[in-house]
Order: sequence, then C-alpha cells, then structure tokens
Amino acid sequence: MKAFRLDELEAERAANEGAYLQFLRERNMSAGLYALDAGDADPQGPHEQDEIYFVVSGRASITVGDETTEVGRGSVVYVPARTVHRFHHISEDLRVLVVFSPPES
Repeated sequence: MKAFRLDELEAERAANEGAYLQFLRERNMSAGLYALDAGDADPQGPHEQDEIYFVVSGRASITVGDETTEVGRGSVVYVPARTVHRFHHISEDLRVLVVFSPPES
C-alpha cells in the first residue's frame, strides 16, 4: 500500500518550486498534484494520456476542447488524450489531483 497526505504533498511541491509534483508512478497510471495560484496562467498543453482532474481546493474555469465549465473543490473533470485543455480565470488558488493513464512520460 502507498498512502499520501495532501498537506505533505503540497509542502513537497512548494519546496521544489514547481507547479506539478508527481508522487505516484505505476505501470498503468501516474498521479500528481498540480498548483496554480489565483491569477496565474496555465501553461500546459495536450498530453498523450487520458487524465482525470480532482479539484482539492480553489476556483477556476477549465476549457476542454470547445467546452468550458467552472470548477471548485470537489469537481472532477475527465480530459481525453491529446485534447487541448487549460485552466483559466483562476479566482482562488487552485490545487488539483491529477491522474494520468497510462503514466505520464
């Protein structure tokens, strides 16, 4: 078993001074914590993997392909592989659990 605490993951991510911390990598999936502060621009592009975003905290909008929705704590968003997507209008610091399948390269 592997178990993680979000507060510890956030502290490790912040200490590494990056927006993304991969904390789990297995044969069929990987998981990480993604952080964007209020007002930040989301620099990511499409990925080769399917993704699931679970919003741990914060508020923003996300556009996936040509669809846009608002997200907040507890929101779950699926993004198919190779689909253009981006968080925007980040009004509260955003912390998102990201699951990639297969694992992010």
